[in-house]
Parts: sequence; C-alpha cells; structure tokens
Amino acid sequence: MKAIRRFTVRTVLPGELDALDELAQNLRWSWHAPTRELFASIDPELWADVRGDPVALVAALGAERLAALAADEAFVSRVRAASEDLARYLYAPRWYQERVSSSGAALPEAIAYFSPEFGITSVLPQYSGGLGILAGDHLKSASDLGVPIVGVGLLYGAGYFRQALTRDGWQVESYPLLDPDGMPLAILREEDGTPAEISLALPGGRRLLAHVWVAAVGRVPLLLLDSNVPGNDEQARKVTDRLYGGGGEHRLQQELLLGVGGVRALRAWSRLTGAPEPEVYHTNEGHAGFLGVERIRELVASGLSPAEALEAVRAATVFTTHTPVPAGIDRFPRELVSQYFGGDNAMEGVPLDRVLALGAEDYEGGDPTVFNMAVMGLRFGGRANGVSLLHGQVSREMFEGLWPGFDSREVPIASVTNGVHSPTWVAPRLAAVEADRLGLDQLSAAEASSGWLDPSRVTDAELWALRSEMRGELVAEARRRLYTSWRERGASPAELGWVEEALSPDVLTIGFARRVPTYKRLTLMLRDPERLKALLLHPERPVQLVVAGKSHPADDQGKRLIQQLVRFTDDPAVRHRIVFLPNYDIGMALSLYPGCDVWLNNPLRPLEASGTSGMKSALNGGLNLSIEDGWWAEWYDGENGWGIPTADGVADPDRRDDLEAAALYDLVELQVAPRFYDRGADGVPGRWLDMVRHTLATLGPKVQATRMVGEYVHGLYAPAAQAGRALAADDHVAARELAKWKARVRAEWPSVRVDHVESGGIGDAAQVGDRLAVKAYVSLGALSPEDVDVQVVHGHVTEADVIDEFAAEPLALVESYEAGRHAFAGEIVLAASGAFGYTVRIVPRHRGLGSVAELGLVANA
Repeated sequence: MKAIRRFTVRTVLPGELDALDELAQNLRWSWHAPTRELFASIDPELWADVRGDPVALVAALGAERLAALAADEAFVSRVRAASEDLARYLYAPRWYQERVSSSGAALPEAIAYFSPEFGITSVLPQYSGGLGILAGDHLKSASDLGVPIVGVGLLYGAGYFRQALTRDGWQVESYPLLDPDGMPLAILREEDGTPAEISLALPGGRRLLAHVWVAAVGRVPLLLLDSNVPGNDEQARKVTDRLYGGGGEHRLQQELLLGVGGVRALRAWSRLTGAPEPEVYHTNEGHAGFLGVERIRELVASGLSPAEALEAVRAATVFTTHTPVPAGIDRFPRELVSQYFGGDNAMEGVPLDRVLALGAEDYEGGDPTVFNMAVMGLRFGGRANGVSLLHGQVSREMFEGLWPGFDSREVPIASVTNGVHSPTWVAPRLAAVEADRLGLDQLSAAEASSGWLDPSRVTDAELWALRSEMRGELVAEARRRLYTSWRERGASPAELGWVEEALSPDVLTIGFARRVPTYKRLTLMLRDPERLKALLLHPERPVQLVVAGKSHPADDQGKRLIQQLVRFTDDPAVRHRIVFLPNYDIGMALSLYPGCDVWLNNPLRPLEASGTSGMKSALNGGLNLSIEDGWWAEWYDGENGWGIPTADGVADPDRRDDLEAAALYDLVELQVAPRFYDRGADGVPGRWLDMVRHTLATLGPKVQATRMVGEYVHGLYAPAAQAGRALAADDHVAARELAKWKARVRAEWPSVRVDHVESGGIGDAAQVGDRLAVKAYVSLGALSPEDVDVQVVHGHVTEADVIDEFAAEPLALVESYEAGRHAFAGEIVLAASGAFGYTVRIVPRHRGLGSVAELGLVANA
C-alpha cells in the first residue's frame, strides 16, 4: 500500500456561531463553568462522549445541527454573551494592573514562566503529576489576576502515559498519540504564513528544529515547542515524543530545547506579535536551566563579557526548587554536557568551562563527574525559593554547600507555599452555594471565606446534603472506572456484578491519590492488613478507601507497590470497601477531591516539598489526615483535620513505618470515624461539620493559587525586575561594574581576615539590657572598608557551643592603619537571658548583592 498522507479537516462554523471557535480555543472554559454549560447544552450526550472537550464537540457537529443552532436566536444570544464576557475577561484591567511593587517601582511588563509540564486540562495532556498541575494553576491564577506571564514548555507527541493494570495488578503503560490540530492550539506563524521555526545545534553537525504551538490559557499565552517537524531527522523528531521518556541524553536534549529553544521561542513570539520581551525569567525546577546560557549568549553578542552577562541574567531570574529528594534532581555526566556545549557545538562567547562551572557539584560531598541542573538553577537564580516553609528550610540545608561558611539559615532560598486554582478544583455545586449564599465569586473567595462559619447562611442540613451528594457522585464515577479497569484486566461482565455494590454513598470515604515514588508510601496503610480490614469492615463505623496513582514507567519498585495494593483490593472480602482506580489524571481528580470526606497523605517526613492534593480536598470541604510535612506542617491547626504523629529519630525504616502506620490506624479508629458517625437527632454529624466549616473558612483563603501568585509578584518578580532594570540601564554599566567588583573581591579574599577581637562593658553577672562593647581589628588586603561588612554574630549558645537564633549586626569603621588594617567597633544589647555567645566575621558588601551569602565568601574570627 502506498504511504497515506494524513491531514486534519476542520469544521466551518456559520457566521452566527463564529465565537464558538474562540470560546473553544481559549482554555478559560476549563475553569469557567458558564462556558462549559454553554457547550454541554449543544448536545449533552455528545459532550459526555467527548469527555468535556469543546474542540472535539464542535468538530463532531454535523452541518445540519450547526444550521439549526445558527437559526436558534436564543442560543446565538448566549454565544454572543459568552464571547463578550470572555472579551471583558481578556482585556479589562484586573488585580495586577491596579498595583505597583512594594518598592513603588513599576511591576514587570512581562514574565516568562518555564516548566517541562503544564497541567491545564485533561484535553491538553501535557503533564505527569504535581509539578505540572502546579504550573497549570500558576498560569490560570496569573490570568485571573492579570499578571502578564508567558508560559514556555514542550509539546509532547504522546504526553505522559495512560495507565492500565494486568490481571495480576501490574502497571502497564500505553502512549496514545496526540494530534495538535485536534487540540486547543494554534501554531505560531511567520508573516508569510509559514510556521515559525526554532533551530538549535546538536553534536555531529546535526540541527534540532522545532515549531511553536500556542495555547491560550485565559489571558496567558503558553508556548509549546514541538520537534516533530519535517526538517528534523528521525532521531530529532523524537526529542518531544514523550514527557520524561527516554534515557539521559534524550532528557538532556529535551531540556536543551526547553531552555535554549524556549528563549528563542519567546524572541519569535515577541517579534511576530509585538508582545513585550520578558523582564523576569522564572524557571519551575531545574529542567529549563539552560535558558540562562542562551541569555548569556545573547548578551555577549551585544558586547558584554560572559561574567558581565551572568550578572545581568542572574538579577532577573527566579528559580523555584520543588523537591527535597536528591533523586528528583536531573544530573547529567559532565562529558555528555560537554558534547552539547563544547568543540564545534560551543556557543559563541560562552566557553565550555563556564557552562560546566554553572552545574558543577564543587562542594563537600558533591560528585565532580556530574552536571547538576538544580545547582545551575540556583547559580542562575538571583532569587530562589522552596514551595513551603518546611521545604524552604530543607532546601537551605540541602544546598548549603553552595554557600560554604554560612549557616544554613542564611542560604538565599526563600519560601512561597504552593496554592491551587479554586475555580478549577472546587465542585460546581459547591461553588454555586458559595456564590449564592456567601456572595463569593471565583476571586473574592480567596479573601472572604468567613461566611462558612455562619450556619444561618448555609445550614448544617444543607451542608451535609451537599457533601453527601458529592460523595454519591464519586461512588458512581468510581464504579464506572472500576468496571472499565476490570474489563481491561480481562474480566468478563459475568464476573463483575459485584461492582454495582462497590463503595457506598453513606460510608466515610478516604482518598489517597498521587505519584508513587517510595517516599510517598502508598502501602503504609497495608502495614497491618488485618487491622486495615477491621477498619474497612467495622459493623457500626465502616471506612472506605479510594486510591489512585501512577508509577514512573522505569520505576519497578513503585510498580510493585501498586501491585501489592491492587492485590489487597482484589480480595472479595474487602473489594467493596477499597478500590484502586487506574490512570489518575485531572479528569479523575475533579470527582475524587469533592467526593472524599478525608484526604490521606503519609509521606516520609520531610520529603514532601509541598503537596497540593490536600488543598483541593480542603476547598471542597474535605478534612486532611496527614503527616505534618509540606504545606500541612505550617497550616494544620488541630481543627482542620488530623496530624499523623511521626517517628522522627527512629533510624530503622521498617520500625518507623510500623509506628506511623499504627498511629494512622489509631486516628482513623478512635477519632476520625467516631466523629463522622456521631450524628444528631436529624442524622447530621454536627461536630464533623464544625471542622468542615472551620476548614473552608480558615484554609480556604490560604490555599489559593491567587495568594501564591501574589506572593511571587511582590516578593520575587518585582524585585527581580527592579534588579534587572538596574543592571541593564545605560548599556549595562551596573552589570559591568558588579562583575568587575566581584572579580576583585574574589581575588583579594585570601588576604581578608579577622586579626583580633576585644570586648568590654559587662561584668561577670551580665543582665538583660546590658551593653557589650565589641572592637575588631581586621586585615582587608587591597579591599577597602566599603567593600565589606564587619559583623558581630551573636545569640543563644547551645550545649554544643553553637550560636542558635543568631543575629548579625554590622560594626562601624573607627580607625584605619597601614597595610590594609582597620578597626571596627559597636555595641550589642543583651536582649534575652540564658547562655550567650558572639563572634566576628567579615562578608562582602555591595548594593548589587541579593544576599550576604551570594558570593559564598566569609572570613570568621
């Protein structure tokens, strides 16, 4: 048979319905219920068949149906009204347009947000798990707030895998091919109509070409690079074949395309649309780190040295780390990176040794043979953050080797706790109650949730009925998915009558769904199978569990955990009380979160960076039952759920799991289930609903992604833009000066030392309020006193002779001598009782430094 030529036929809409195309192509419909309802009203059965995909729905409509809709004046009016509403959303000033930065400076005109995955909707399956869902929520909330973000990612030909199970419970993967022409995407085109093309050099004289697809995420354009283009050889076409697929070199090529190609795609986007160039570059994890190398190349081409360009790039870069697990960081052999940035493949003006230095683990405990993408992200990131308070602390300890000589608390990694996009994740029926009874719309819900505490506005009976309806909907959906899964596992319909009785809309429902790396402990609930069975089958207070999650295709250990759980759920004695639902994705999550009474999370603390699934449950009136890790460690208050005690300090992992599983069983048996089943005369669990109301009122505002994005804007984006502008002004004169100053300080630092320290002013019986006088004699070599801060570091001293809860205060220059020697002096007020200690240190000082530790240089007494 001759080769088949394939192309896509598009539906031509009648003029009266032209706006339907824009409504379908803009992904705002994925979180805007009225738009979804408009599409669903066209053909409810077809809407269900296409799984809520407006593009597929419109494509499936025949000419006769389209003509009938065009002749329906009421429907045409609804389409027109929806189009006008979208236009107001897209172009009217919003939160961002009404604000300036905390410093009074103008906020950035444009911000680039790079991520290897984006979870916007199941219709655009370009995500695998939490990182992508977080990125999607970031874009959606930025759109709601009017923040001028441009997303940058890759378009994967098969996305992440579809998960199914064999008869014996083993995970198997399939990769359905995706057709970009059938998705809500538009290709970026040159003025002559040809696709815009991005080009990168590969080893061996090869080229990697990519087209740029654009998804409209409300007001936010999302640029997705696609290497499956005619100009590439077969190997290059496969660079974007699968999300997180292939081996190390394949991953490196993906990250090269994301970082370097992503910057070039931004340049093409600005050139062809007139959009402003980004002032801030935000990299979501280290995958996009090579964007900094490309920006250095651009600046070197404009006349800066590599060192000067690095300062300009750092100032305007924000780096977010998402993992406290070293195994979650991409690390490549230095030799492999050298092939892509050295020899004939070297970037002009960016020497290989400078590229390799950016990702070098050149610190105590590092591996000199690898190139670390997170390390490069931190070296490029003038501002960096973790994704919860605890994760910020863990990250500072994890990466403190990059700033030798400084306490981990001074490591320049801040925290912005993750949030979730409530219009996406709150069940429509609950959102309607919030709007009708509490006056909360999609955005004000983030600021005014206290109405939930007033039972007169939504009675206990109404709230309980709402929660019960959502639980019933989950049960129905779980049965449908369970039946489909068993059919795929080879069961006949005759074997599956029991599925109709699986789960119950009246039983306490606990949800657990997430990726399945070992540290998330999918099978902790199985540590004592008999005790779990007793909880599931309790005659008065039964519990049911709905479990889901995917293991990475190469992670056989994770697959074994899934198989272990599935085999337990297959037991006829308990299969009506515990189910595993394959292929966890956004579509499943939208029914799972609202329908669960309790959301379970039991990672190995402190290995959960943040987690957001429990946030989504909380927004739907679910209560969290979680190890105090990630976001739960900072926002659990004793009334919004339960904290599972941890066996910190127990070295034996099996013993620790046993202890924490026992604590989990105790909580469910003695606290969670009794409270759920403690009913009043009206059959309503009043004390349970008190916790639900408290959760909605107190956690509701905190877990919003609008809160998160606002913190990024004021705490990271605005300062980065201000710093970037300062270094770029007047042909980068400040960047040139800063690079020169840093080189001079590094060269002279071996001569910097604290020679002698004197103190006085207090006696043997020091009291709170006394003043300690400190005078330090220091040698600065060829540096001047203006180049440094001489600080006295003081505070409480532990039994290990370590200054804890310390403060660092500068001493003033009082005298200068020959040969670069100087004296600095000052006083310390003793503010607290107890053991006290102090020391003196010297650190670099410059207005262009983002933190005292930036250079990693310190001279201690």
